[in-house]
Amino acid sequence: MIAAAAVSLLLTGCGIYNKYEQKVQVPNDAFGTSKDITAANAETSIAQMSWREFFTDPLLQQLIEQVLANNTDLNSARLAVEKSQASLKAARMAYLPSLYFAPQGTIASFDGNKATKTYNLPLQLSMDIDVFGSITNKKRAAKAVLLQTQMQQEAIRANLISLTAQQYFLLQVLDLQLEILQMTDSLWNKSLETEKSLWENGKAYSTAVNQMEASYLSIKQQTVDTRRHIRSVENDLCQLLAVTPREIEREKWGSTILHHAEALGDAEERMFDTKYLHLGVPAMMLEYRPDIRMANHAMEEAFYNTQAARSAFYPGITLSGSAGWTNSAGDIVNPGKLLLNAIGQLTQPIFARGQLTANKKIAQLTEEDLQKKYVQTVINAGNQVNEAMADCMAAREKHKYYHRQVQVLNEAYTGTHELMDNGKASYLEVLKAQESLLEAQLGEAMNMYDAADAVIALYIALGGGSDK
Repeated sequence: MIAAAAVSLLLTGCGIYNKYEQKVQVPNDAFGTSKDITAANAETSIAQMSWREFFTDPLLQQLIEQVLANNTDLNSARLAVEKSQASLKAARMAYLPSLYFAPQGTIASFDGNKATKTYNLPLQLSMDIDVFGSITNKKRAAKAVLLQTQMQQEAIRANLISLTAQQYFLLQVLDLQLEILQMTDSLWNKSLETEKSLWENGKAYSTAVNQMEASYLSIKQQTVDTRRHIRSVENDLCQLLAVTPREIEREKWGSTILHHAEALGDAEERMFDTKYLHLGVPAMMLEYRPDIRMANHAMEEAFYNTQAARSAFYPGITLSGSAGWTNSAGDIVNPGKLLLNAIGQLTQPIFARGQLTANKKIAQLTEEDLQKKYVQTVINAGNQVNEAMADCMAAREKHKYYHRQVQVLNEAYTGTHELMDNGKASYLEVLKAQESLLEAQLGEAMNMYDAADAVIALYIALGGGSDK
């Protein structure tokens, strides 16, 4: 009778065993419609490069490896993956029967009569029959959760690679700025000594000396601030490494650069020329970006949760039985006798106070919500690629202006200083030339970092950072 009922209901339960298929439509122009952004083929995309190929600095590679090995957040993500693996294993084991050993003994006496002793030594077995996909859908949902935790681990990993590289390049640029400040300190000190000499010979006013000295002291202040900034960045890297504060070993800026295999020019060309930054087609992000893949697996989990909620409307079939020794099967006898017992049970929900209907509705709404979030995740990813590429192009365009500005200001400073030495220019002109040159030099250095930061952001936005 149970089998006949199960077969008849199975005919109405079509669809609850269906597997998940991603059917959500996403924009084809995820990178945007700017004429400056052109998609390359899959083989040449920078997303195809492993981080060891992309970051060629040996010290940076070593630093990234240490971060990936020691970082607390990444280790927590690894443990989350192991937890999900354990949950999936438990979901797979749900197909198997459960077996228990449940010995029981009693002593009873009625109205002062002699006490009777009874015992049961059974092995109890119970097994759920997955006719309507409840166990299967829960197992598939557990697998989707595992995939989400794996993608979360990949997302944290990519973020750590990006942060480590950005902080490393920032340290290099701060070292460069510190070098510029120290060179400027020496030059401005000479200007101050010259102005003091002119004052002592009655060819300048004391106010000129004071102005020169105040400007010179500002260099001292900036030097202190830059050293403090370097210490702060090193401390941030130590936090990523999960170690106590220490100095971070690094190469000098420009000694190694981000890798663009096709570029044959100098370091600046390889850093700033966006024609070497091949994006790949937008659809590739769906395969490489961990956040997009995680959003897809979230939809998959929701799909199977909806299937499981539908399965709850169908009967549950349970087979159970026990076998063992007992002395209380009818009359109390000693020694005990072998007892066998088998039960088949079908439970068909009829009225559950609306709980089953509510669970199904909630699961369907959750699935719909995650579908919308998936599309938004793709749009956000495309926006990040567009922004990073725009930053790359802006840094490249500004670099030539900064480079020329430093050249002309350096010439202006040298010429003005010579004029002041000959009494043909005022100290104010020298001060202005000095400060303008320093500002341009520091700006050029920071623009170099902005370019490196944008290239790294583009690499990660496209889904780069693998161990391939």
